[in-house]
Amino acid sequence: MKAISIKEPGGPEVLEWTEVDDPVPADGEVVIDVVASALNRADVMQRMGLYPVPPGTSPYPGLEVSGRISAIGDGVTGRRIGDEVCALLTGGGYAQKVAVPAGQLLTIPKGIGLVEAAALPEAAATVWSNLVMTAGLKEGETFLMHGGAGGVGTMAIQIAKALGARVITTVGGPEKAARARELGADLTIDYREQDFVEHGPYDVVLDVIGGRYLERNVTSLAGDGRLVIIGLQNGLDGRLDLADLVFKRASVHGTTLRTRSADVKAAIVAEVRDRVWPMIENGAVRLVIDRTLPMADAAEAHRLMDTGKHIGKILLVND
Repeated sequence: MKAISIKEPGGPEVLEWTEVDDPVPADGEVVIDVVASALNRADVMQRMGLYPVPPGTSPYPGLEVSGRISAIGDGVTGRRIGDEVCALLTGGGYAQKVAVPAGQLLTIPKGIGLVEAAALPEAAATVWSNLVMTAGLKEGETFLMHGGAGGVGTMAIQIAKALGARVITTVGGPEKAARARELGADLTIDYREQDFVEHGPYDVVLDVIGGRYLERNVTSLAGDGRLVIIGLQNGLDGRLDLADLVFKRASVHGTTLRTRSADVKAAIVAEVRDRVWPMIENGAVRLVIDRTLPMADAAEAHRLMDTGKHIGKILLVND
């Protein structure tokens, strides 16, 4: 088969479409013939050498796919060759085939095409596990999403709104602001012109930026507020006022989905299937896809993501 390999840490030009060995399903795994994958910020960090691949994981980028099951390992039940599925991965999605634990498979929601379904697993699992399972967002609370125009942001806005929260998001520019409002955001804040702290307090903040946002995020929290940091686009270092944290009875969580165990991922995937898929099927949550490109053109897709001009997901499609 072919897969996108990373020659060395660097820019998009280090991505190569090369011949590699076919995956073989281990016990409890299936192999998927990949129809499509989707870009995530973690793929960019891996390409740049800033995100070490977990031990025993495929070296190829790609944290989600859609496709058809082509091989089934021992111990897998309830799945058949030819089943159309999407899946949450620990890596290896930029390829023609990928092996994945059966617990991380999802059926395709009704009304969603097989290609488009590749945009769902990582964003849905990231948002649900952090917004609900970690932060416990409740109806009537105020939620701030940093970066509301990305794949995670567009999903988070809609899920939070479906849960009955007041939704505020930071965006970069009027086009992204308009799209966020279409998806249900009650207020958009252009981070280049406004300070999000002034529009608080927030009960829950989901942060993909990290770095210098840490102190301001905590300042903006309400009493008993929860900050969940899931990205480090602005770097690794931030200042934290412990008095502010203590007197607000606030909490700060740092999480990543990729390094969690297969059992934990399976539990998250089960909740996504039971709680998020109905939202998609009844129209409360819509897919937001910026564009699709051939899998072999992954470098061009990464160049687009590096500009930050996209809205929603960028998909890579196999012929």
